[in-house]
Parts: sequence; C-alpha cells; structure tokens
Amino acid sequence: MIAILNLISTVISIYIWLLIASAILSWLVAFNVLNTSNRFVYMVGDFLYRITEPALRPIRRILPTLGGIDLSPMVLILLLIFLQDLLVRDIAPALLS
Repeated sequence: MIAILNLISTVISIYIWLLIASAILSWLVAFNVLNTSNRFVYMVGDFLYRITEPALRPIRRILPTLGGIDLSPMVLILLLIFLQDLLVRDIAPALLS
C-alpha cells in the first residue's frame, strides 16, 4: 500500500511540474518569445493545454477575474501540495501502524 501512495505522490509532483511548465510556456507565447507557428512549440503547448486544462477549468469558473492575471495554476498547485502532504504525513503513517 505504501508503494501505491509513493506512486500517487510522484504523479502529483509530475503534474505540479507540468502546471509550472504550462504557465511559463503561456507567458513566453504571450510575450512573443516563442512562436506557436513552430511545430514543436505548438505540440508542446497543445499537450500541456490538454493535460492541465481539465483541472484548471473548474477553478477558473470559481475565481473572479483579476484583469488578465490567471491565479488558477497557483490555486491548483497549492491544492495538490496539500493533498500530497495529506498523503505523506497522515495517511501513510496510519497504514504503517
């Protein structure tokens, strides 16, 4: 059971890094540092959008608009860190005893 919790924790960590990469890529595209007409940039951006958007969409509906600032990745990262901490500090020790 501990192995499954470790796997879940690793998947959460990878998803957090994908959220960070998606936010950075969106900034780079917005400031014209990267161009989405480049096939590789488009493929990476599309992949990150498809992976992160289903989790970010419900948060965006709840959060108020702040003039172009999107806080939904930060909110989701905080929720995922809370969930990961809950798994590691509360659920895993309860399974060991």
